[in-house]
Amino acid sequence: MDIFSNFPLWIALFGVLFAQLIKVPIHFLATKEFKPGLAFSTGGMPSSHSSAVSALTTAIGIENGLSSPVFAIACVFSIIVMYDASGVRRHAGEQATVLNQLVKDFQRFMVEAKDWSKKEELEKREELRELLGHEPIEVFFGAVTGVGLALFIYYIG
Repeated sequence: MDIFSNFPLWIALFGVLFAQLIKVPIHFLATKEFKPGLAFSTGGMPSSHSSAVSALTTAIGIENGLSSPVFAIACVFSIIVMYDASGVRRHAGEQATVLNQLVKDFQRFMVEAKDWSKKEELEKREELRELLGHEPIEVFFGAVTGVGLALFIYYIG
């Protein structure tokens, strides 16, 4: 089966896994707070999206050459994904923060106004995801991670 020898595919998947797992020790070093759940969440340093697409693009460039059409496709795809990770998704996360605060303020108002705290339907509400996207520096280091992994595994591994 040729899929098992598809270096671009496997290095892209490894890039996601590596970037997700490395978030935990990076967060611990920065904050002294151990949060293993970061390995399964969106956002954070480094961007696993950027790591995956840059590893994929690097591997395609290694195998097919930088002048190949498939490298051009991968490169444009990577730029779009990284732009989305640092732009649209980050702004959606900022909007989620504001919406979550509005929901909390409204709930507090309702509890104080009508003593709704005793009603079951208001006990728990799921908050919108606020950590959706990445800061530009997280995208940059995600890309560096992916390129570095692809080059390292291809040439050393």
